[in-house]
Amino acid sequence: MESQLEKEWGVERMKAMELFESSPVIAAVKDDKGLHRCFDSECQVVFILYGTILNITDIVRQIKEHGKIAVAHVDLIQGLSAKEVAVDYIRTNTLADGIISTKPLLVKHAVESGLLGVQRTFLIDSMAMSTTKKQIESFRPDAIEIMPGIMPKVLQEIRGFTEVPIIAGGLISDKKDIMAAFSAGADAISTTKEELWFM
Repeated sequence: MESQLEKEWGVERMKAMELFESSPVIAAVKDDKGLHRCFDSECQVVFILYGTILNITDIVRQIKEHGKIAVAHVDLIQGLSAKEVAVDYIRTNTLADGIISTKPLLVKHAVESGLLGVQRTFLIDSMAMSTTKKQIESFRPDAIEIMPGIMPKVLQEIRGFTEVPIIAGGLISDKKDIMAAFSAGADAISTTKEELWFM
């Protein structure tokens, strides 16, 4: 099945690794102010961390009009459920290139539907690490976002068992954090800190 990107923009769906090589810093926007600021950045990938079913189509449209890749965090869009139909809604009602979710079934459904699927994982203990490994083995998301992203040792461990692109996100506050994440094996970082979009 064709993705919205293929249908509406006539561009082949890019693999996650290609995206991150061209844009290793991902602008994570949490409000309209951040949305408009990211348009001036060189970040080619935008994670949408806000919105409702009433305005998500317009948010995505603005991102696409600025030539950027739009990835909607379906868990954070008000009015969407935690069911696969949320992915279908994004695919059929917006031009989004992909979704982020903490729910493996939604990410798997996105990948099967031709959207970029990013699995967001909060690694708070060894059980969470074990669950993450099982999820990656049971289905292959296009990328995994590890939260918080300031744990080089954990990023190294994940890099040691998977080739799935790794995004470090959460609590990244400066260039030093970014460099530490890349040194530990992250392929990209996502951040809401606007000044880091312009490094």
